[in-house]
Amino acid sequence: MLGGLSAALGAGLIWGMVFIVPLILPDYPGVSLAAGRYLAFGVLAVFLARADRAALKRLTRADWIEAAKLAVVGNLVYYGTLASAIQLAGAPVPTMIIGTLPVAIAIGAKLTSHDEADHGLPWSRLALPLGVIAAGLVLVHAQADTAGEVEQNARYWLGLGLAVVGLACWTWYPLTNSRWLRRQGPGLARPWATAQGLMTLPAALIAFAAIAAWQQATEGAVDLLGPRPGLFVLLMLLTGLLASWLGALLWNHASHQLPAALTGQLIVFETLAALTYAFVWYQRWPTPAEGGGIVLLIAGVVLAVRAFRRPRPAVPSPARR
Repeated sequence: MLGGLSAALGAGLIWGMVFIVPLILPDYPGVSLAAGRYLAFGVLAVFLARADRAALKRLTRADWIEAAKLAVVGNLVYYGTLASAIQLAGAPVPTMIIGTLPVAIAIGAKLTSHDEADHGLPWSRLALPLGVIAAGLVLVHAQADTAGEVEQNARYWLGLGLAVVGLACWTWYPLTNSRWLRRQGPGLARPWATAQGLMTLPAALIAFAAIAAWQQATEGAVDLLGPRPGLFVLLMLLTGLLASWLGALLWNHASHQLPAALTGQLIVFETLAALTYAFVWYQRWPTPAEGGGIVLLIAGVVLAVRAFRRPRPAVPSPARR
């Protein structure tokens, strides 16, 4: 369990950085950020595939189709909707919606799984950790100042709708990914991350082709790199390498070792990391309410770990002679 928790924490710290990229590049549409990030991830996967070629050859056609679905829904669609939501509705509210992932995934695991490890716990034992996590998320964002950032108009409501789509994508992704990995033998965490990268590459190229066609039709010119090409390329390379490949690798290790419902709750690490990076970006300390919410989030994770920890079998006492 310690190895799985450490891997999930590492993935959360890496994934938290993707929440501030739309703030750093506000003049780039969310679909461009998603396509750029996963184009870099896909190119990286081509080079990594050489090291994983033996394991990749063992994947069946059905496995590659599964990797493609995970890549498109959990990568391109999720990040495109998240980045667009932050740009349309401001950062606080979409982040709050995505922050409900631990609750959504735990409930999804119980409702859809036939695996005792995933939904064997009664609702009564899940209620406390999920309630504490939810309370922490609400408290963190209760003091969020959205004045001047969003307006109650069509753009705002479209942003909220896109955030809900992102929530649905990443509720489905970790459950599906975890269950595929747990049906396989050990040693597929890295090859499976590489396989998803390989399947993301053609999807990202198609997305860029669509962007180019749209720009040509609406503006009469194509400019895929935008007004700040150097920064755009740098951030896409960083998010493609760290957030996409390394984050997926760490998450796959966690998925091998932890129940899917617990793994889903540990996505709270991503929210904590995103909040920390946001405070650094805005150059301020969290308010007392935000600090209290962070404490509740950590407490909820601890309670979840205790709820899912399987008791060790008792060691029988030696027989008396």
